[in-house]
Amino acid sequence: MKAHLLVVDDDPRITDLLRRIFAYEGYSVAIAATGDDALRRTLERAPNLIILDIMLPGIDGLEVVQRLRAAGDNVPILLLTARDAIADRVKGLEVGADDYLVKPFAPEELLARVKAMLRRSQTERHEVLRFADVELDTGTRIAHRGPREIELSPTEYELLALFLRRPRQVLTRDIIMDRVWGLDFEGSSNVLEVYIGYLRSKLEADGEERLIHTVRGIGYVFKE
Repeated sequence: MKAHLLVVDDDPRITDLLRRIFAYEGYSVAIAATGDDALRRTLERAPNLIILDIMLPGIDGLEVVQRLRAAGDNVPILLLTARDAIADRVKGLEVGADDYLVKPFAPEELLARVKAMLRRSQTERHEVLRFADVELDTGTRIAHRGPREIELSPTEYELLALFLRRPRQVLTRDIIMDRVWGLDFEGSSNVLEVYIGYLRSKLEADGEERLIHTVRGIGYVFKE
């Protein structure tokens, strides 16, 4: 699956330009115009990388970085800034950003930096996700329920990884469909229910307690 990018800037000319650039490269792109909107969108669908302007209405880009890092979110962040003073650049890196680019910038340089950051992230973000007695190794894509190994299809893997990254959080049907199948999915309308059934069967194959619970009329929650 291609990476999902979140572009945060209050200038529609810049966001329109970046959306076109990244979409042409095959990335999915979400847009936010304020810091608060950026934080909300990271909860709705976790991005693989954030391109973040510092000067924003309400909370600024530096505060967004601080809040994400305080919450334990290690998503790569590239700051866009009109401030070219060394002190401003250092401040951005100190609060937790991974790189910065001074406006005005060449689209080619921005795209090159984004690709490099994504490559580093994919190499470094080998993690083991755990909740209750379920464990998922994102490097090998092998899951366990207690000592039992579970073989997952690619879609089942994406679905379980989403639940393990958002335990105890009610995920709406739309959020799950967007994150696992993408906004342009045109398949069966009950595909989510089908794959929830597949994943439940594998997680409960030895009579273990249910972890994927239906929230009627809303979606699903992964909890004990």
